Amino acid sequence: MTSPSQKPILSLEGIRKSYGQLEVLHGIDFDVHAGEVVALLGENGAGKSTVSGIIAGSIQATTGRMEWLGEPFEPASPRQAIDAGIGLIHQELRLLPHLSIAENVFVGRWPTKNGVVDRAKMVRDAQEQLDRLGLKIPATRLVDGLSTAAQQLIEIAKRLALNARLLILDEPTSALGGAETEKLFEQIKRLKAEGVGIIYISHRLEEIARVSDRIVVLRDGEKVNEFDSGDVPVRAIVESMVGRKLGRMFPQIPEPKDEIVLEVEDLSAPTGAFKDVNFDVRKGEIFGIAGLVGAGRTELVRALVGADPISQGRVRLDGEDITPRKPADAIRRGIVLVPEDRKLQGLVLEHSLTENLGYANKRSISAAGIVSKKRLIEFAQDAIKRFGVKGYWHQNADELSGGNQQKLVIAKWLARGPEIVVLDEPTRGIDVGARSSIYDIIVELAERGVGVIVVSSDLEEVLGVSNRILVMSHGRQTGILERNEASEVSVMELATS
Repeated sequence: MTSPSQKPILSLEGIRKSYGQLEVLHGIDFDVHAGEVVALLGENGAGKSTVSGIIAGSIQATTGRMEWLGEPFEPASPRQAIDAGIGLIHQELRLLPHLSIAENVFVGRWPTKNGVVDRAKMVRDAQEQLDRLGLKIPATRLVDGLSTAAQQLIEIAKRLALNARLLILDEPTSALGGAETEKLFEQIKRLKAEGVGIIYISHRLEEIARVSDRIVVLRDGEKVNEFDSGDVPVRAIVESMVGRKLGRMFPQIPEPKDEIVLEVEDLSAPTGAFKDVNFDVRKGEIFGIAGLVGAGRTELVRALVGADPISQGRVRLDGEDITPRKPADAIRRGIVLVPEDRKLQGLVLEHSLTENLGYANKRSISAAGIVSKKRLIEFAQDAIKRFGVKGYWHQNADELSGGNQQKLVIAKWLARGPEIVVLDEPTRGIDVGARSSIYDIIVELAERGVGVIVVSSDLEEVLGVSNRILVMSHGRQTGILERNEASEVSVMELATS
């Protein structure tokens, strides 16, 4: 391990961030030295992205102090941070495939000579950074067709070309295989030897001992632990990440029937987002699906309802093969999805509540194929009342709060009387009161014998409402836990394996 310098290149002292009355960071302190990798860990929502955004200039702290290279540092924009020598490399690759590697490395700041782009210098300087990273590809090659690992290294090369002295790597291996990950680790080791400081954000806890010198753990916007070595047992890290007590009240959930209504057999995606997934759902069961970012949870349930393609496997309902090829196939058979993005995928925001409810229930509001306006309004008023949507039938959906928009999406599908309801992130972005109402709806469905599948990145939530939990990691099914054996630690261990 490279010994870091005595004086840190970056210091954070008492960093706080508030949005209105809500404080999301509560006095964060830590340092990064030259030639050191600091792992910044925590559950989804712990504050990692906010901290890295403040360092990289895309978010401004409310209070607190930063020092960079011994001087006060308060970047007002990403450009200021980049110019200072700090580079944030996002999980999502942002290269332009139709341009060359060199053009991508210097995009927006191509070197010029006599008023025109100096392509020879651009290629020469880009190649220097590629060689520095051990990427043996000509800088003149188009990005299109390159492996994910190669593109990841090109993103790093973009920052190094700006003489970056600190890199923030956000989930750098989430899309990489084993061999590609090893190559990335080799380059991180090389950068450390050159004195580059690195903040490493990852949900793959098994990597942390390999790559980091120290570990900072965040939980609910606070720094709760700091380990002075990267060689820490995964269990100890997990316990730091999830060490709080369950603080949310959930309703008592019913016991499911013995009868199996849904069977998923060897389901795989052509993209590799998930592979060989097997589970069943019993009548009246609330079946949770847990996993971290990139685990393949959403892709799995979208395939289950025909929204995404399936490369192999079967879906059976009541013993009959109904493997859907499009959403209409699943809806017709009684399987509905409440998607994770209610605004883009669940509602037509500029249309009324009545119209949104009617789109999924034409048979209930029409006679001989003709929609009755009177019947439509009565149907909408009944659904709004039954599912506790705080709004009027003539209002547009974009006038509702997030919680009421979510209730509207749920009402739209539940009015069909489905046999299986899939809820992807059912309470994301909504307040505690609306959450409680949605939990009550979930339990009511189970009591009526409906099979409910709940996908959630909120561990408290998936533990609080599920009879059983399927855990996924990197597209693989790593285990199914019964309610009495599921805990935050046991789920996180499977989710990071």
